[in-house]
Amino acid sequence: MKKLLTALFLLTTTLVFAQIVDPVKWSYSVEDKGNGNYELLFTASIDKGWHVYTTNLPEGGPIPTSFSIKPGKSFKTVGGIIEKGFKTEYDNQFDMKLSYFEKKAVWRQRITSTATQPFQVSGELEFMVCDNNQCLPPSIEDFSFTVVPSGTAASTSENQPVENSSITAAAPSTLNNPVKWTFSSERVNDSTYLLVANAKVEKGWHLYALDLGKEAEKAGPEPTRLSILPSENYTLLGGAAEPTPITRFDPNFRINIKFHENEARFTQKLVVKSEKPGTVKGNIYFMVCDDMKCLPPETIDFTIDLSTGQPVAEQAATSEAAVEKLKNLKINTIDLNAPLSECGEVVVRESKSFWNIFILGFLGGLIALLTPCVFPMIPLTVSFFTKSSGNRRKGIINASIYGGFIFLIYIILSLPFHFLDSLDPEILNTISTNVWLNLAFFIIFIVFAISFFGYFEITLPAGLLNKADSASEVGGLIGTFFMALTLALVSFSCTGPILGSLLAGSLTSDGGAMQLTAGMGGFGLALALPFTLFALFPGMLKALPKSGGWLNTVKVLLGFIEIALAIKFLSTADLVGHWEFLKIELFLGIWILVAVGMALYLFGFIRFPHDSPNAPINITRKVLGVVSVALALYFASGFRYSEKNQGFESLTLLSGLAPSSGYSWIYPSQCPLNLNCFHSYEEGMAYAKKVGKPVMLDFTGHGCVNCRKMEENVWPKAGVYKLLSEEYVVISLYTDDREKLPADEQFEYVNAIGKKKKIRTVGDKWATFQTETFAINAQPYYVLLNNEGQLLNNPVAYTPDADKYQAFLKCGLETFKTNSGK
Repeated sequence: MKKLLTALFLLTTTLVFAQIVDPVKWSYSVEDKGNGNYELLFTASIDKGWHVYTTNLPEGGPIPTSFSIKPGKSFKTVGGIIEKGFKTEYDNQFDMKLSYFEKKAVWRQRITSTATQPFQVSGELEFMVCDNNQCLPPSIEDFSFTVVPSGTAASTSENQPVENSSITAAAPSTLNNPVKWTFSSERVNDSTYLLVANAKVEKGWHLYALDLGKEAEKAGPEPTRLSILPSENYTLLGGAAEPTPITRFDPNFRINIKFHENEARFTQKLVVKSEKPGTVKGNIYFMVCDDMKCLPPETIDFTIDLSTGQPVAEQAATSEAAVEKLKNLKINTIDLNAPLSECGEVVVRESKSFWNIFILGFLGGLIALLTPCVFPMIPLTVSFFTKSSGNRRKGIINASIYGGFIFLIYIILSLPFHFLDSLDPEILNTISTNVWLNLAFFIIFIVFAISFFGYFEITLPAGLLNKADSASEVGGLIGTFFMALTLALVSFSCTGPILGSLLAGSLTSDGGAMQLTAGMGGFGLALALPFTLFALFPGMLKALPKSGGWLNTVKVLLGFIEIALAIKFLSTADLVGHWEFLKIELFLGIWILVAVGMALYLFGFIRFPHDSPNAPINITRKVLGVVSVALALYFASGFRYSEKNQGFESLTLLSGLAPSSGYSWIYPSQCPLNLNCFHSYEEGMAYAKKVGKPVMLDFTGHGCVNCRKMEENVWPKAGVYKLLSEEYVVISLYTDDREKLPADEQFEYVNAIGKKKKIRTVGDKWATFQTETFAINAQPYYVLLNNEGQLLNNPVAYTPDADKYQAFLKCGLETFKTNSGK
């Protein structure tokens, strides 16, 4: 358990670095072993200080490297992945022995083939990288090889990887692109032609030579390679040629390297066998660096018509298809600065959201104060400061500094998420709705619940606690800081589950980094206040209740709450993963059992290991027991039938926690309130044009709390429901849907700032559509359009005031009628 918690802690607190650094560069090549045998080489160039792990690791550690090769008719794999040259050492982060590579790693996969024509081998690899301080989340890379069979004309040129560039070539990008290539051919005589790949290199950048020498093979960059695909129409004369390169010491690789600058001309001679010259296909593989950094290797395909000497523009059709796909993610008809009407109130939700979650964090901190891990520490710590400081004034100052450091520590815990939020506006939503992360939360919360019930204790590694405790003896501000850190670590077994709820709640509500900081700040403030207040008013210490069995009662009640929250996370995984087993009936049934269990415990019918067998059932426990029975009855009322919903009644207190009432075995519905809605922008717009109605885009999510609150508390209001059901075409787009898109609809998107994103799932598509078209990633988010795709008025986010939301819908409808002449 210690290993699991340590690994999860390291991954959570260092997620930010996954978007800031890129310590591994991958390249691929093929070795021809003869007689139809080949080896695929996966080469990882690893930055200094970082480790890439082997394919075989013990459970509970980092993610091992893995390779998934798509089956093909032209080849068969022989055996498994071959890896050599790794180190095996004890790893302090994971508390186990691990095998890993440094600087450079090469994995080999043997294949056999009887093909006589070139063929491709493609797939995915997954890897994880760590240094001595942090780990990056696992990454997935696509790979593709072109294997040229032995004996063909092109086998004199080395086999090269091929990128799937059909989308990236068409997408606008502001990424570094320091090399511009042009391709052509020159006629030498009647049958001999010279293929030319000309590179213009921006100032300060280096394009590497064809042959870098033996020293560079081990620790250098990728050489440039000009490859020509084989054909019966021609044969190659010799290998590729280049101008004399510059040889100079390279600061990136710390060896002498051969390279070109400004301009380079690579050529390949060939002899045409037939009277008609025809076309030649090939690719150029290259890597460029400046004195500070290197860009990943790239492959550019080309086709040249030998009769004209010019490249063939056969990529046009693919580019047009790519552009059409990009249009689906950024609608040019929508101008956020020029809606057809300014009517309607623009709802501002940020400040209220921050205060709400700050208050929730503060309440969570107050609950944490009442746990056995924290409560006994209050009088001890305050007494220490007041007695050891020499005088009362100094004691108050030291206690206040101590409380300030507690507050600061919890603020610091939220800072990494600000980097994530700024680097990728969708990353926090992706994290919070990740199926496996929600399953991990489910398991962790169940484990915490069992611990709260008293069956075992969860503690952080003793070494970490001892180091913090030793540092607290230094004295002064540094010692006070480490005293506060020690309290945070020692109390982890009680505060951890509450903080976990806060973390998950902040990410899954429509918020993000700022909301998380607000919640952490509230939590830290609640923990810090008693130490300062009791130092100011030491007489109040006498009013504190003595520690006793009531602290264990609080802990057990928290255990029941942890089980209920665990089911919430399991529900999110079920919804996002489309497993369809935790429907509303089962969800409510489990929560009813939890409430009944709390009541039975409070009334003394069931006990746990740390409960006193003869403890009296006082009035407080009886009152809480009655409240638990009331909660069980309230949850059971969710099974009432609702005419408006045409299904179960939605429970206000469970909005955003339970799945929607339509997610049911008995009364299933694909849309909230059984509305007639669409889950595809294209299909919904087509229907809107057909019926002549405006559109409401509903950007929502399976794990979105405020989305459920809107659907269950605002949409059912008479005026709002009538507008949605009769006047609008509702298009609900789930930004966290992990369902895979069909293969022909998956592609790579490059946004306006040059960042690449793979569109593989339904959620990827609609989340990118929202951020690219509307420059916002929050859910819920409501946009009113006419059926031509024009913005009717200002969009709104979470709007719990039904009157304001109804006014927003009326505003859009009136604008639509005015502009369409209806």
